[in-house]
Amino acid sequence: MNENKTALVTGANKGIGFEIAAGLGALGWSVGVGARDQTRRDEAVARLRATGVDAFAVPLDVTDDASVSAAAELIKSRGGGLDALVNNAGITGGGPQEPTSVDLDIIRAVVDTNVLGVIRVTNAMLPLLRESTSPRIVNMSSSVGSLARQSGPGGDTITGPVAVAYSPSKTFLNAVMLQYVRELAGSGILINAACPGFVATDLNGFRGVRTPAQGAATAIRLATLPDDGPTGRFFEDDGEVPW
Repeated sequence: MNENKTALVTGANKGIGFEIAAGLGALGWSVGVGARDQTRRDEAVARLRATGVDAFAVPLDVTDDASVSAAAELIKSRGGGLDALVNNAGITGGGPQEPTSVDLDIIRAVVDTNVLGVIRVTNAMLPLLRESTSPRIVNMSSSVGSLARQSGPGGDTITGPVAVAYSPSKTFLNAVMLQYVRELAGSGILINAACPGFVATDLNGFRGVRTPAQGAATAIRLATLPDDGPTGRFFEDDGEVPW
């Protein structure tokens, strides 16, 4: 039973984020659909509600302090608190991303969304999460951010093309998560990273080999961990991802 739990999923208007919202909703959760674009956000909420999910719209631009603060106030005003935060919103930054020729503005934009955006949203939602009996934070990462995989045998094949903005942003995100784990130790907040695998979404021109629903599975599991579940770990469907 979900015991009337509430989750916020950022970037939930499409792709993996939408499927995370759908999966949590199917378990009986109330789900905030965080997204910048009003039309896509409202369409996603309507689609979820049509399947019986208790979904609600959360206007949210993770790169904007005022937008993030307003989102926290909106969730607070609903009176249901917040039990899980899934930091799913992210961008690749496009290309090319060879380190010797990359436009530094691309790196700034990717880090602002993929890393600073997670910090903004997490810090804004922490007061609400602290009131939950079983608070969970899930950061959507990627195996391309694994230093072990990038530097190991077959790293070029496993972690994809050179991408000095996107791949390091996920390494950065993982490192930031571990600092949260250290600071919040003993708080009951379980914080983990999820790799969805190579999912067919608009981020990769739909070249992925997995469906968004498959990519959402690990995040849904981590958002619904029991109180004795792991924290500070990095998971994919097949188990743990090496740092």
